[in-house]
Amino acid sequence: MLTTTMTTLHSYPGIQPAVRVLQVGERQIETDSEGYLRNLDDWSEDFARAQAKAEGLALGDEHWQVIAYLRAYYAEHGVQAQVRAMIRHFAALWGPRRGNNHYLHELFPRGGPQKQGNRLAGLLRTKGEH
Repeated sequence: MLTTTMTTLHSYPGIQPAVRVLQVGERQIETDSEGYLRNLDDWSEDFARAQAKAEGLALGDEHWQVIAYLRAYYAEHGVQAQVRAMIRHFAALWGPRRGNNHYLHELFPRGGPQKQGNRLAGLLRTKGEH
């Protein structure tokens, strides 16, 4: 059974960022204040489900395809996929009606695949993201 609770641990401003704790089954997983994992090794499909639930998103097959792509891209290249690479990949996989920037943002309405997708895939914040 998957239970989700979230606790925010506050810190002094300017010293350490706030930490959230996401309850994933029996484990407590630390994220930053926006839901990005603090330890990439804590990722699991259960984490993705719990974080998506906390963000009000029900994951379907296409979400999982994007999450798998983001994780595989990061594992191969050591950086997060750029939106152009995602569009190229998903246009070839799904066709132009769904493999486009607009549709990817519909799937991940809280920041698109680059923010919400990376959070759910257990990846770090993209460079320059605040």
